[in-house]
Amino acid sequence: MPDFWTHSGFHLADRDANGKLVAGDDLLRAWWARPEVAPVAESCDAERALHSAVLADPRRPVSAAELAAMQDPDARENYSVLLAFRERLIAAPTLEAAYLDIFRAGNVSVAPLFIDQLAHIIVRGVLDDTEDPLEARTAELFFRRQKVTLQDGTSMLADAETVDLHAHAQMGGAYGNIGRLLAESNTRVKSVDLDVIDRDNALSYWARDERHDTVVSFNYGRAALDAFCRVIEKWVRHFYGIEVAVTPLPSIQEKRWAWHIGLDAEATGILNDLYQGGELDWARSQRILALFQLDFAEPSVVRPDVAGRAVYLACAMDADNLLRIKPQNLLLNLPLASIS
Repeated sequence: MPDFWTHSGFHLADRDANGKLVAGDDLLRAWWARPEVAPVAESCDAERALHSAVLADPRRPVSAAELAAMQDPDARENYSVLLAFRERLIAAPTLEAAYLDIFRAGNVSVAPLFIDQLAHIIVRGVLDDTEDPLEARTAELFFRRQKVTLQDGTSMLADAETVDLHAHAQMGGAYGNIGRLLAESNTRVKSVDLDVIDRDNALSYWARDERHDTVVSFNYGRAALDAFCRVIEKWVRHFYGIEVAVTPLPSIQEKRWAWHIGLDAEATGILNDLYQGGELDWARSQRILALFQLDFAEPSVVRPDVAGRAVYLACAMDADNLLRIKPQNLLLNLPLASIS
């Protein structure tokens, strides 16, 4: 199997007997090595001493007095945020349980950075046996924003951070073309053919898996959309041990469907409005990037009022042409009998 995302933190996690991920000392230590809490030239002796101590013992309790002894208020704040997150990880039996607990608590107080990092680690474990590079590429949607361009009926997704960093950089070659493609609406899709990965050249992803410099077509009928469906199926199976089949759709034909899940905030609003009988104006309808049908292999795991009915999924870009997938929506909003 190809190894990938070696800097995700997955390789520092342990697994329990059920295949779930556990935060061992090595993984906790990696969070303490983050730049937000690493000492800088201006750091005081108390900050340096505390950082050395938590690197040596990443589960070490930290007292209020130790935090107060640090002179830099930003450092104290960063330590407080990371300590609260660490306590969540230590208290939960697995990373998956910690991830779910963040959202089930109601008021999400964990920094988005940490949420994305957890999703990154977990989905890497979910795909540990994959041989499909398109599954890995589309799984990046679970923890990295995508910039969308619509050209000639084609929806192209590229990493938003990469676009922001390089859209106006004076770079030659195909890498600069990605930024220009997404930043300038009059740039032709064919100008970045070498960077668009599809089924025929997908293996090139493995050599650049952490560069975030590839573009995928997210249109109905394209290989990347099918790969994204496989990622959703594996995500649900990993958390709940249930089998689902996810299929791309060109449109939703059912007039009064039983259940829907928006995979992002924009899609949630659109599906809610349509379900309630609302109409979409043309501009808003153009934000819809993909529709899916989710079916359960075993109807008995589903709420009685939804059993045997399709669940519809959607993802959509916002007004800034950004796609922000929320993978937790798949877990919290499934109509499962056990959590209804």
